[in-house]
Amino acid sequence: MRSRGRRRGWIVVVAILVAVGAAWFVNVGRHHLPSPPGCTVADPDGGSGSYELTPGQAGNAATIAAVGMQMGMPNHAVTVALATAMQESKLINLAGGDRDSAGLFQQRPSQGWGTYDQVRDPVYAAKTFYQHLEAEPDWTQLSVNDAAQLVQNSGAPSAYAKWEGEARAVAMALTGESPAALSCHDLKLTTPRGSLVDTASAELGTTTLSGPHDPARGWAISAWLVAHANDLGVDRVGFAGHSWTAASGKWTSDASATDLTFHQVGTA
Repeated sequence: MRSRGRRRGWIVVVAILVAVGAAWFVNVGRHHLPSPPGCTVADPDGGSGSYELTPGQAGNAATIAAVGMQMGMPNHAVTVALATAMQESKLINLAGGDRDSAGLFQQRPSQGWGTYDQVRDPVYAAKTFYQHLEAEPDWTQLSVNDAAQLVQNSGAPSAYAKWEGEARAVAMALTGESPAALSCHDLKLTTPRGSLVDTASAELGTTTLSGPHDPARGWAISAWLVAHANDLGVDRVGFAGHSWTAASGKWTSDASATDLTFHQVGTA
């Protein structure tokens, strides 16, 4: 009887220790876990709110915006394209979807949007979306939702409207209309996974990134660099009296930053 009592006592003690350990993890330990990488887009209206993206989503949004700028599309078109991709794929380059839909815009090869590999190429997919949008009469006079629906012919024709606020904020950050509005934090930068020269050439249409720029262009390139920082290993960007570093994860005042400069991990 004494042996059984002692065993029960030990069981109670172990159970208490387990409970205490679990409570410590929930209340203390979890606060010491590293924050996941992410990107933040500030409210363009100056409010306290913001929009959160993963680095992958930010990179895809930057690609969509850059292709639009390269094609000479107005900022409204970038907002329409981003709202469309937010609804169709959550800015994730999906391998599949409804029927044969794929990619950021869920374009269908069977409907003449291109081959499967083409619609999975973010640059091709964005360019094709803009071409279809531009071909629609009077699209510039339409709301974001209605312009998107003209291109997509969705079975949920009003679904794009709910993304207008976020798409507008992201578009303003990526086209340079909102300076220093996009920042990425807690990045785990390693050797670049892609070529900055090739990516800039394909998306921005130029490899001349550093140097003097007019404000909108300089901020657009700066935002593009930050949004792609995780893939291209960019750890510092400076422009127009501000600088962003991967270490700080935010833009700060920097009087030494005048012309656009940036630095990649592993370069001199």
